[in-house]
Amino acid sequence: MDKILIENLTIRYSDGSESLKNLTLAIPEHTITVLFGPSGGGKSTLLRTLNRLNDLADVAELSGKVTMNGVDLLDPNIDVTELRRKIGMVFSRPVALPLTIFQNVSYGMEIAGEHRKSVLKDAVERALRQAALWDEVYDRLQDPASALSGGQQQRLCIARTLALEPEVILLDEPTSALDPLSTAKIEGLLQEIKSEITVILAPHNTQQAARMADFAAFFLQGELVESGDGKDMFLRPKNKHTQDYIMGRFG
Repeated sequence: MDKILIENLTIRYSDGSESLKNLTLAIPEHTITVLFGPSGGGKSTLLRTLNRLNDLADVAELSGKVTMNGVDLLDPNIDVTELRRKIGMVFSRPVALPLTIFQNVSYGMEIAGEHRKSVLKDAVERALRQAALWDEVYDRLQDPASALSGGQQQRLCIARTLALEPEVILLDEPTSALDPLSTAKIEGLLQEIKSEITVILAPHNTQQAARMADFAAFFLQGELVESGDGKDMFLRPKNKHTQDYIMGRFG
C-alpha cells in the first residue's frame, strides 16, 4: 500500500539551484524508502517539499500533486504545523535545543498544548526507547542536552520527532557527521520503527543506501532515473546511469 503519491512534481528555485523535473513516485507504507544519487539530484528538495519547508524558499515554479492518505500536501490552505507533526524531519547535523534532555523530547508536545506531566513523561520515555537512547540517559533526563555526544544528540532529535507520533519520518543524511557505532545505532532504530512509521531516507553514501533500502529511487540532475525494490536496485539496476553510480564510476 502506498503512503505518499507524488505526481508530475516540478520545482524550480529562483537561483537555479537543485530542482525537480516532472517527478512521479509512489512511497510505500511501512518501509524504508531510500532516495539516492549524486549531490544536487533533487533528494533534499523532495524531502523539504514533503515537509513544506520549501514554503520558506524562493521557489520560482511549483506544479504537480503530492498526496498522503488522499490529502493534498501542497494545498496552500493546509495546516502546515499539523502537517509537520504527521511528517517529521531530521537533518544531517543534530540541533539540540538549549534545554534539558527531557525538555528536548517534550518540546513539540508542549508547543502543541500538552502539559500533563504524566502524559509528557510517558511520551518522552516511549520516544527515547524508540530512538535507542533510553538506556543511556534515563538517569540524567534533567541534564542539558548539550552534554550528550554527537550521536546521542542525533538520536535525541529523532526522539523529539517520534514523540509527536508521526506517520512519516524524513531523514536527510542523518549519519553523515557520525562515527560508525552511532551510525549503526540509528540504522538499527530505523529498521525497528518502520513497522509503525514510514521512513524516507536520503543517505550520505551508496553503502548505507544499499543496506537500508526496502524500496529505492535513484535521482540524477533533478530527474527520477528509476525506482523499485531495494535489493533489485542495487544488485540488478536496469538503467546504465544507476549501474554506473552504484559501481562508483561517477558521483
